[in-house]
Amino acid sequence: MASKTGDARRPISTMSGATLRPLDARSLALSALLGTHPPALPGNRLVALAELFGIAGGTMRTALSRMVAAGELDAVDGRYRLVGRLLDRQHAQDTGRRPPSADWDGSWCTAIALDERRPLDERRRSRQVLTDHRFAELRPDTWLRPANLPAPPLDAGWTVMSGTTSNDDELVARLWDLPAIAHDASELTAQLDAAASALGGDPAAIPQVFRSSAAVVRFLRTEPMLPAELVPADWPVDALRARYDEVEADLQGELRSYLGAHP
Repeated sequence: MASKTGDARRPISTMSGATLRPLDARSLALSALLGTHPPALPGNRLVALAELFGIAGGTMRTALSRMVAAGELDAVDGRYRLVGRLLDRQHAQDTGRRPPSADWDGSWCTAIALDERRPLDERRRSRQVLTDHRFAELRPDTWLRPANLPAPPLDAGWTVMSGTTSNDDELVARLWDLPAIAHDASELTAQLDAAASALGGDPAAIPQVFRSSAAVVRFLRTEPMLPAELVPADWPVDALRARYDEVEADLQGELRSYLGAHP
């Protein structure tokens, strides 16, 4: 499919998915918990992980306390667990790790707000729900995507419709910058390969692989999961998902070994 990007909106490429971000204590704890099922870990293991990353144990304890106070975590018997919106974030993250459904009948799902004068907090909540479900905004209060994923749970202030279009390619190009997404996926795969090559029993290799994996997760959490009919052949996101699963299995094994030695 030839993508037309001359006037395309670029909600995906602006996230700089191929950039490795430094992890502070809060983001390190979140990344570790978001990747754990169920999303709960003992505080002493999060402290040990922080120290592996060169973050003082006291800094991690302070970050965990602040996250509990902010309603992001529950703390029970020394274990910290994700709560609230972060559970929705984990669900969106887990969805992104799976390949999109191959069962697409050519229809699109459109969500339209019925009232333009909605409170700001409601607008923000709706935007987050739609983003988590990988919808893109065509114009203010009008969001859509191919109907190969379930429609989002929206309140009565929205109407959701489905149907086919006469210009799938043009619509995809307007909503997503496919060349930028493909570039980020290829870059992330290369970064993951380079970081993972150092794994093999050396704990010093864990932080770099962890950061690379976190970057992949950020990317997959918002990557649009379009049907195969709407992306070019040899779509590099498919290869990234497969490689991430391999590296993540190795990384979790290394982490279990390291954290088990630091009770």
